[in-house]
Amino acid sequence: MILCIEYIKKVSILIRMYRFYRYKSERPHYDKNKTFYVCSYGGSGSQMLCHYLGHFGNVYHLHSRIPPVHLTQTGYDDHSTYAEWFNTTEIDDLEKYKVIFIYRDPVKSIYSRFNNKQICINIQAPEVELKDVLEQKKDLFGLEDFFDQYTRKPLKNYNIYCIKYELLWEKGNFSILNQTMNIPDIPELYPIKKETPHEEIYTEELNKIYHSLHEKMKKMKFLEIR
Repeated sequence: MILCIEYIKKVSILIRMYRFYRYKSERPHYDKNKTFYVCSYGGSGSQMLCHYLGHFGNVYHLHSRIPPVHLTQTGYDDHSTYAEWFNTTEIDDLEKYKVIFIYRDPVKSIYSRFNNKQICINIQAPEVELKDVLEQKKDLFGLEDFFDQYTRKPLKNYNIYCIKYELLWEKGNFSILNQTMNIPDIPELYPIKKETPHEEIYTEELNKIYHSLHEKMKKMKFLEIR
C-alpha cells in the first residue's frame, strides 16, 4: 500500500512537470509567477475560466465553501486535503496570487451540475438531491451561503474578485477582466460561450426558493472586489 501511494505521488509530480512544460511551449504568454484560484459552487463557467487563465499562469479550480482569512495553498499542492479545497498552509508571496469567485444564476447551475450527490461533497454541502430541495422548499445545497462567504467583506489578507458569469461576454468585459488580472488582452484567446442544453423543470419552484439569492446577484456588477 505504501509503495502504491509513493508511486501515485511520483506520477502526480511527473504530470505536473509535463503540464508546466506544455504550457511553456504551447502558451507563449504563460507566466509561472502568476497563480489564479478560480472558486465556484459549480455549474458557473469555472472550468471555462480555468482553461482561459491557463494561457497566462498557474490555475487551481476550487470548491471550498469558506475562503480562508489568510490565503493558503490547496490540496493540489500537498495532498493534505481534497484537491479542490483550501488547506492550512499559509501563503507569503500574496502578490503572485489572484482569487476569483465566478458565480451564476443558481437555478441554471443546478440544471448544469446538481444531478448527483458528488457535487454536494465537492462544495461541502449536505448530500441531498434536487427532490429534497423541492420537497422542503429550502436551499439545502447551501448556494446562498456559498455566495455570501465569498462576496461579503470580512477582514482578509487578500482580495476576492467576484465575476458574474452572465455578463462575461458583454462588450468590453473580457478586457476589464484582463486588466484587473494584469494579463494580456488578446481577443483571439477569448473563450467561446457554450451552453449545454438541459431539461429545465421545476423552474417556478426553484426561482421561489432562490429568490433571495437572485436579488443579491442583481445588485452585483460584472466585476466587484471584496
